[in-house]
Amino acid sequence: MALIDTVRGFASEAFGGFDHSAIAVDRVMLLSYGEYPSRRVAYCGIVEHMYDPSMRVLTVLELLQARERVTGRELAEHLEVSDRTVQRYIMRLQDLGVPVESTRGPGGFYRLKPGFRIPPLMFDADEALAVSIGLDALGSIGLGTIAPAAEGAKSKLERVLPLHLRERVNAVRTAMVLERPRRTVDADSSVLSTLAMAIYQHRCTRIAYQRYDGRATVRTIEPYGLMLHNSRWFLGAYCTLRRGQRLFRVDRIDSIEMEKETFEPPLNFDMKEFVYRGLAYAADDYKVEVWLDISLEDALRRFPVAYAEFISEGGGTVMKRGSDDLEDVALSLLFAHCRFEIRRPIELHEAFRRIAERASAIAGVALASSPRTA
Repeated sequence: MALIDTVRGFASEAFGGFDHSAIAVDRVMLLSYGEYPSRRVAYCGIVEHMYDPSMRVLTVLELLQARERVTGRELAEHLEVSDRTVQRYIMRLQDLGVPVESTRGPGGFYRLKPGFRIPPLMFDADEALAVSIGLDALGSIGLGTIAPAAEGAKSKLERVLPLHLRERVNAVRTAMVLERPRRTVDADSSVLSTLAMAIYQHRCTRIAYQRYDGRATVRTIEPYGLMLHNSRWFLGAYCTLRRGQRLFRVDRIDSIEMEKETFEPPLNFDMKEFVYRGLAYAADDYKVEVWLDISLEDALRRFPVAYAEFISEGGGTVMKRGSDDLEDVALSLLFAHCRFEIRRPIELHEAFRRIAERASAIAGVALASSPRTA
């Protein structure tokens, strides 16, 4: 109750003595202070009851932050008040030092001054829960290196949540088990953020990269996109060393530096397709090509698309992939329950023979041990 009373007190001062004693506490805005030209203001709190004038002023502020521009009519309809009342709410925000700009005329609108943002964040109960669970799940998406920062953010969130919201968040977090994948490869968060900025700004980037054989290389790349796949981060980029598009593992990047030079990314680059196609031929032991007597649509449903390329051909579908375990390929073909023809490699026939021998031996044991009837 102490936090709620404090919030109500700040709101009463900030919005001219409105009575907040009967306000239901259903929403929380993280308590913060902002220094504005007119005076020091505490932006706070909490609520769902739209009929309190101060809460309507807060709602106007929230709408202005959420949209680039909003008309007086839109605000009036949302708040169920008159246009003149909306003008009073805007004037109240301006008196508090919030830079609300307005244009008059048929196309008139209100907006916050470009570049201005109110310091507090507003969360309802579900949003607070989503943020908390999201912070817990960072380790499951290869971002375990920022676990200390996530713990710090959770602590700050818990300190400002009302008691009933804090109990709800803690109850869900205690009851839920977030299982990490058996194989999770964490990527350096600073490398990821630098790559993301380079992709956004179309900046060439210099990286120190470890090859699959452990050898260190230095490359200049044109980064196109990032993708998390099977708990591992991948980077699609043009490599000036190899003079072609390449797929890189982010966890193998030891250092990174953006350069001033920019590049023009290819049109319609599909990062997901690029990763799938790259992983389909990542294993060099065997190159597999099989014709499937099913449509492309059926093939995409029956096979994991992440490690193969599928092409419609001859009334069916050709599956191309790399593999170092042909028995695994053979089993996936058997489980697809469709007719197929092996094009390569010849060793795939041998893999089927070994599987058949083991299955036959197991079937023979089962037949020998089953009771016989006269």
